Amino acid sequence: MKKLLLLIIGLFFINVAMSQNNALKITNLNTNKEKIIKENRKIKLKNSDGRKIKGRFKVENNSNIIIDDVRINLTDIEELKRNPLLTSILTSGFLIYGGAITAGFGVLIGVLVDSAAFWLTIPAAGMIYTGIKSPNFNKNHKTDKGWKFEIITISD
Repeated sequence: MKKLLLLIIGLFFINVAMSQNNALKITNLNTNKEKIIKENRKIKLKNSDGRKIKGRFKVENNSNIIIDDVRINLTDIEELKRNPLLTSILTSGFLIYGGAITAGFGVLIGVLVDSAAFWLTIPAAGMIYTGIKSPNFNKNHKTDKGWKFEIITISD
């Protein structure tokens, strides 16, 4: 019984180690450049309806992905880009805190030294707004620029 249990555990770990995962392969038809985005990564896309969807994607089958319970056909995707969480947090945090510090200094200097410093609140408001909108500086892959999307299976 013990040997059977050890055999089952061993086969489980071998299966986990040799598992296959789905991924989204992005290929540029003009330059043959390829990028691979593994399943469960955060992406941001725009479909043919003009709707923007962002979140972690799961592969349903060879032609559909699911983001937040929304089924998207690969042929309906017009734009796609990675949306990593760390980059979003750092970019947003930098812009929001930088805007808050700029506004604070503008008000402080405006009250104590020169009233012209109140003008610093305008770029500060722009920085805070941009930080809240969470900019994404990653490359955008558009179908009208020659990018093609397909589902592949990769092994670890």
